[in-house]
Amino acid sequence: MLHFSTALLLAAACLVVSTGAHKATTCGNHVHRLSCETGVILVQESLYGRADTQTCAGGKAESEITNTECSLQGADETIKTRCNGKKVCEVTPAIFTTDPCSETFKYLETSYSCVPATHLITCEHSLAHLKCDDGQVIHVYQADFGRRDPNICSFRRDNQRLQNVKCSLPTDKVAERCNGRNSCSMRAAPSVFGDSCPNTYKYLELTYTCRSP
Repeated sequence: MLHFSTALLLAAACLVVSTGAHKATTCGNHVHRLSCETGVILVQESLYGRADTQTCAGGKAESEITNTECSLQGADETIKTRCNGKKVCEVTPAIFTTDPCSETFKYLETSYSCVPATHLITCEHSLAHLKCDDGQVIHVYQADFGRRDPNICSFRRDNQRLQNVKCSLPTDKVAERCNGRNSCSMRAAPSVFGDSCPNTYKYLELTYTCRSP
């Protein structure tokens, strides 16, 4: 059974890498996984639907693959919001609330690159410090406030306040305050970012890079 599951997973999702560019293609409702060994994810484009008759066509009826003009509008922005700035990102088509072509067998395909960036985690009520060398300014790729992992910022914390790992939400507040500045500090607090899960001990997770103004 384990061997079958592994084979099925490999058939459902493939990752193609060439000259620094990455492409992930996932068939049907399986997990779509983007990852970077070094640096963080920067999504170029993403398609949810069907653009040809060959991709993810194995074992499908002709009627399920003939519509090659099936593309969910806004899929790019959804994947960028979920994945940009992270080292690993896993999503399923369940994140999309609209089906662009219900009778067509769809796939999720994302082209992305891995870019160098600073990854920073700050526990709730502590200060996050972003700093660039002289002559450079901050550019925030991604920031989440909440909890996605029970082990991060868990030292001497009530275990009951660490179990909800589905309360992390993207936030633009770090980018709004810090982008274009040489240094910047923000408190990782619900009073700043809002509180989507009051009984959970949260943390701020973000990635940024330093670039010329």
